[in-house]
Amino acid sequence: MRTLNKITVVGASLAGLRAVQTLRREGFEGEITLVGAETHVPYNRPPLSKSVLHGDDDVTLPGAEELGDQWLRGRKAVHLDTRARTVTLDDGTELGHDGLVIASGARPRRLDGVRTLRTIDDALALRAELDSGHEHVLVIGGGFIGGEVASTARQRGRKVTLVDSAPYPMHAGLGEEAARWLASHHERNGVELVTNVRVTAVDGGRVRLSDGRTLAADLVVGGMGVVPNTEWLDGSGLAVDDGVLCEPTLFATDSADIVAAGDVARWPHGHFGGEIVRIEHWSNANEQGAVAARNLLAGPENAQPFVDVPNFATHVHGARIQTAGLPHLADSASVATGSPEEDRFAVAFTRDGVLVGAVAVNSPKDLIKLKRAITAREKL
Repeated sequence: MRTLNKITVVGASLAGLRAVQTLRREGFEGEITLVGAETHVPYNRPPLSKSVLHGDDDVTLPGAEELGDQWLRGRKAVHLDTRARTVTLDDGTELGHDGLVIASGARPRRLDGVRTLRTIDDALALRAELDSGHEHVLVIGGGFIGGEVASTARQRGRKVTLVDSAPYPMHAGLGEEAARWLASHHERNGVELVTNVRVTAVDGGRVRLSDGRTLAADLVVGGMGVVPNTEWLDGSGLAVDDGVLCEPTLFATDSADIVAAGDVARWPHGHFGGEIVRIEHWSNANEQGAVAARNLLAGPENAQPFVDVPNFATHVHGARIQTAGLPHLADSASVATGSPEEDRFAVAFTRDGVLVGAVAVNSPKDLIKLKRAITAREKL
C-alpha cells in the first residue's frame, strides 16, 4: 500500500459507500471525507420504483451505519483543481486530498411537466401522487425504471400507458426475442403500449407525441435514462465523455491519484475486448466502488483491471428478468432454454461464436450458468 493521508470521496450513494468501507477494511488510517448531495444516510435505490411506491419505506443499505461523522450531508462538489488537489463545494469549502474517488453518480433526463424517480424524495412524492387518486398514469420510457413504475402502478389499480421510442420496451438491452416477450407481458397485464414514437412535450394533462398525436393522462412519469454528473469537473483537465474516462483499472485517464466508480465511470472493459462502457446497475456500483478504492491505495503500477461481468435484474408484473454480460455486442442470439410462450426462457448472445451476453426470464439458474460461460469466454 502506498502512503496516502487524506482521501475525498465525492458521492454518498452505493459506490461511494463501498469505497469508504473498503478503504477502512484495507487498513487506510488517514482522513476520509465523504461528500453527499442528499441529506439522507446512503440508502438502497432499487426499492424506490417498487416497494416504496407500495408504502414500504425500508431502503436500508447495509453498512451505511459505519460512516459515523466522516461525511458531509447536503453538499455538492462544484469544482476540482487537479493541480492543487482540492475539491470545492457549493458552500465554498475547499477540501484538500492526496487521493480522490469520484462516485458522483447520474441524474435523470428531464422534461417539463414530468415526474422523475431517482431519490427517496422523488419516490415519496410519486407515492403521494398515486395516493391522491390519479387514475391514469403515463410512463415515458420502457427501461427498468419505467417498466417497474408501470408494473407498480398497475398493481395499485391504475390505468397505465407506456410510451417508448423503440419497437419494444428494453429492445436495446434485451434483444429482439426477450423485448418482444416483454411487450406482450406488459399488454397481458393491462398496460397500453405506444411504441416507435417519442414524447415531445407535456402540457398539463396532454402529452404530445412526435407523430402528431396527443394522449391524456392524470400523472406523467419519466424513465428516460440518466446523465452522468460530471459538470463539476469542467475545467479540471480530466477527460470526460459521457462519464469520467478511465483506464481499465478505474484510474481517471492520465491520473495517478483519482479513481472513478459507479454510474459516472466509463472505462475499457477488458473482458469484452476493451469495449468502452458505462454501466448503471446496482451490482456494478457495489463491486466497482470497492475495486476503485483498493486500486487507489495500491497505486497505478499495482492496480488490477476491473473485469467483472455485469449483471442486472428487475421484476415486472411478477416476472423476474435478468441479464448478464453485454448483449448489445452480439452478432447473433438464440433461445437457449425454455420458450417465450411458457414465460420461462433464456437467450444466449454471441459474437464470433463466443458468449458475450445472456437474458433470462423466470430462469435464474439458467442465467447463472450462462454468466459462468460468459466469464469463461465459452463458445456456443
